[in-house]
Amino acid sequence: MEVVGGILGAFGLSASAGLNAYIPLLVVALLAKFTPLLNLNGRWEALTSWWVIGVLAALSIIEFVADKVPAVDHINDGLQTFVRPVAGAIVFAASTNAVTDVNPVLSLIAGLFVAGSVHTVKSAAVRPLVTASTAGVGDPVVSFIEDILATLVSVLSIVMPLLMLVILILVVWWIATWFGNRQHAKAAGE
Repeated sequence: MEVVGGILGAFGLSASAGLNAYIPLLVVALLAKFTPLLNLNGRWEALTSWWVIGVLAALSIIEFVADKVPAVDHINDGLQTFVRPVAGAIVFAASTNAVTDVNPVLSLIAGLFVAGSVHTVKSAAVRPLVTASTAGVGDPVVSFIEDILATLVSVLSIVMPLLMLVILILVVWWIATWFGNRQHAKAAGE
């Protein structure tokens, strides 16, 4: 069961990296450093060093602020197109290595794919829709919700991976329903 939880947790962490690259990395680093919940093995132990934690904290603050400023948030999303999938690959590989011997290349590819997919949906579908429908006013609110969601999913992915999976399924269902209703309403209005 620990292996299944670890793999589910890795998927949750990499999904959260698709929303915010640095939050899941920082959560992994802090929980591995200060709790017995996560023991990073081998080369992944470097995430628990103080200088890495400091850099991740600084990058988290920079992304938090940049993502709340109109126009800068879109530039940030463009830059993060390359960073978020890599962060997803790192957290997936680091967290699966803690519980099982999943091939590191497979872990990196899975994390890259999951984080890249979440980032693509966020930056190519959700954010443009929010920007267009609220004239940009809703972007900081949505960004703040994304940061909270990334933090919660990151922590739950390590502490309660099965609960995180249920929540993730519910969120995906809610988003799909919301988009479906919008498309239906749009088609009815034409």
